[in-house]
Amino acid sequence: MTPRCFQIQPSDNVATLIDDAAPGLVQVLGATRGEVAALDKIDRGHKIALRDIAPGEAIVKFGVRIGRATKPIARGTWVHLHNLASDLDDRSGTLDLHSGAPTDTASAYV
Repeated sequence: MTPRCFQIQPSDNVATLIDDAAPGLVQVLGATRGEVAALDKIDRGHKIALRDIAPGEAIVKFGVRIGRATKPIARGTWVHLHNLASDLDDRSGTLDLHSGAPTDTASAYV
């Protein structure tokens, strides 16, 4: 089965993966229909770029700006903490890429 992603609003430049995706074609459902070629392995629940996004450009999901690109993001790339800065969380740059845990504070359980 071809992995799927869902775009909420036509203005969204990212879509959310419904299925885990390996590099290759992903079916786009929702506001627009079509396919995008995933360039990375992307886990279900994460974002994929639906078009090229320039550094500083808004990342739009749900029709709302959620952050900005910190580097060029090619169409089909995994969009996450390594290439975007959140507009919703000032600490987004200090979160672990995979777990989302803060990396700028010492753990009480060391």
